[in-house]
Amino acid sequence: MKLVQTIKELQSELDALRSEGKTIGLVPTMGALHAGHASLVKRAVAENDVVVVSDFVNPTQFNDKNDLAKYPRTLDADCELFGKSRGGFCFFAPSVEEIYPEPDTRQFSYAPLDTVMEGRFRPGHFNGVCQIVSKLFMIVNPTRAYFGEKDFQQLAIIREMVKTDRVQRTGNCRLSYCA
Repeated sequence: MKLVQTIKELQSELDALRSEGKTIGLVPTMGALHAGHASLVKRAVAENDVVVVSDFVNPTQFNDKNDLAKYPRTLDADCELFGKSRGGFCFFAPSVEEIYPEPDTRQFSYAPLDTVMEGRFRPGHFNGVCQIVSKLFMIVNPTRAYFGEKDFQQLAIIREMVKTDRVQRTGNCRLSYCA
């Protein structure tokens, strides 16, 4: 496992691997990894030559600053959890400044998907999710991306984002879902 913290370093490594015909799986996370994440990583490792696991607490999806401050940041434990994984494996743990050198003002709207259920009580949350997932897709340009089915609403919005191809470089990415 390799820990990478800058976009430039990650893209350089991935471009070299891609030029060799390697497939790249992406498992986007906010860290605080658990068995559900492990199942996504296991599947990604089985289906790809290289796997990138992002470990990034995304501030744009928190509408309550206290929730953001309290969110667990467990990078050392997360790295340890997957440090013994087999196959090509990269942990991408960028800083907020690396991902958002300037504010992301893009607006994603998938009404009614993002305005009902949880979206009704967390205004802006799903826009922030789309901002970071789209950024990760543009940075990694994965062959496949892996998401858990635990958050049904988020999963439906990501499916819609990819289906409508509103994000650059997602046209070739296949999404996979695990329970």
